[in-house]
Amino acid sequence: MQFTYHINCADDNLVITDETYRYLFKARRHKLEDEIFFRNLKDNNIYKYVVKSITKKEAILILDSFTEKIIKSTKPLHLGWSIIDSKLVEKYITSLNEIGVAKITFVYSSFSQKNFIPNMEKLNKILINSCQQCGRSTLMKLDICDNLESFLSDYPNCKVLDFSENKISNNSDIETILIGTEGGFAEEERALFTNKNIVGLNSNLILRSETAAISVASKILL
Repeated sequence: MQFTYHINCADDNLVITDETYRYLFKARRHKLEDEIFFRNLKDNNIYKYVVKSITKKEAILILDSFTEKIIKSTKPLHLGWSIIDSKLVEKYITSLNEIGVAKITFVYSSFSQKNFIPNMEKLNKILINSCQQCGRSTLMKLDICDNLESFLSDYPNCKVLDFSENKISNNSDIETILIGTEGGFAEEERALFTNKNIVGLNSNLILRSETAAISVASKILL
């Protein structure tokens, strides 16, 4: 763990209970006067606290110091991701977080199954755990859009991943890109795209949606 998340991080005192208590004082076996680093994933600061009291159910920590430490991607990539099986999203969103994707908007497209509804609370918890592991200083933003037409209206400069001779490179200046489902896009959706906004990867293989998302993010950000 690069740090521990706490929503009240930045307060003079922290009361540690429940899961965080069990991790820090049962698993990690921290003791009195130990220094522990925290983030709240809202600002860019990392906070150093000192353990002052430990009981059987909680611990009290006192703020010692803090410093600004920004750890994030150098490019602000926004991924429009056509909604797929929620279990797959939950499995692969950690990789997208580690790569440095700034925001994901889940978009209902024609080939999305409408019974899949992203569990934002669960996804945010997964992202918090991912940030603690990789050190990322701010939480990825998540949003939902009802249909592809609305998404393209909100982001008119969005690129669309499809088969194209216009290949994505490491130098591609892409801020927002849309990934389809495994079935791709319906013909009425393709009519919304312009050729100049369609981009492709250097592969003629058909990728799963989650593979395409990770490949695109890696190509643009890493």
